[in-house]
Amino acid sequence: MGSQVSKQIEKRKTIQTEEKTLSDLKSLGENYPGCDYHPSDRKNWMANLNPDKLKIKMIVWPGTHDSATDKIGIPGISRPFAQCQTLSIYNQLVRGTRVFDIRVQEDRRVCHGILLTYSVDVVIKDIKKFLSETVSEIIILEVRTEFGHNDPPEFDKYLEENLGEYLVHQDDNVFDKTIAEVLPKRVICVWKPRNSTQPKAKSSLWSAGYLRDNWINTDLPLTKFESNMKYLSQQEHVVSRKYFYRVENTVTPVPDNPVLCVKPVTERIHRYARFFISQCFSKGCGDKLQIFSTDFIDLDFVDACVGLTHARVEGKA
Repeated sequence: MGSQVSKQIEKRKTIQTEEKTLSDLKSLGENYPGCDYHPSDRKNWMANLNPDKLKIKMIVWPGTHDSATDKIGIPGISRPFAQCQTLSIYNQLVRGTRVFDIRVQEDRRVCHGILLTYSVDVVIKDIKKFLSETVSEIIILEVRTEFGHNDPPEFDKYLEENLGEYLVHQDDNVFDKTIAEVLPKRVICVWKPRNSTQPKAKSSLWSAGYLRDNWINTDLPLTKFESNMKYLSQQEHVVSRKYFYRVENTVTPVPDNPVLCVKPVTERIHRYARFFISQCFSKGCGDKLQIFSTDFIDLDFVDACVGLTHARVEGKA
């Protein structure tokens, strides 16, 4: 028992040290190309950045981690341990989110670990509602079978039947196209089954290799920050990349710490999103940032990504 208490005390000290280090580093500033830009209409921010000029590979995509967890679990009991977003998919879209991380299990319900929420039908309905209200907004929808669960039967057919008219077909040439050239297709859907066959080239769904990341499971903010930077620096530049690369500005609860609720843990890194972007430029990899995701997305996070996208369109980044 005493050994366990000692470990917890040391872990708390490590967390505090990392938080202080990040806070001190933040004093270096959060300036980067486009940091002062704020979209006048977040619901249509892509449309307002000139779809004829904005190429898919130039976009800095604001995304969410465990996107459809706003109603997961039981409020006040299990929900705090699995909820990573408080907004519905539709409301995230309206506020500017353009990349979604959806976890499913065998019966097509969204899940996070062992906890379940609504059917993926709710996600599809929200997306289609948003698409019907906008003209030039492109979405990246990642759907994966959650770890420890089985693939929903014939789920590829389900996605094709429900999103077929909007689906951008898997094609390396898409990265070099402008939004205007991709339209009227609006959804790049990456399907990541655990056991089923991966989508094939030229199909309406994209295979797992087109959306990559280097996730590490930690609740230490500086450790995650430095890991994000290290792995991003190893990627190709967006101008030559034929896949999407995601950086997640999140830390997650781990069993060796008594704080297991998502929100207080992820807040250790949440406020450092703009600082991360500024450090990308300081370290020479500002032109590698592409998908940037977070828990509990807010308007400032969206603006941080859109601002850099605007700077790229204007040739300033």
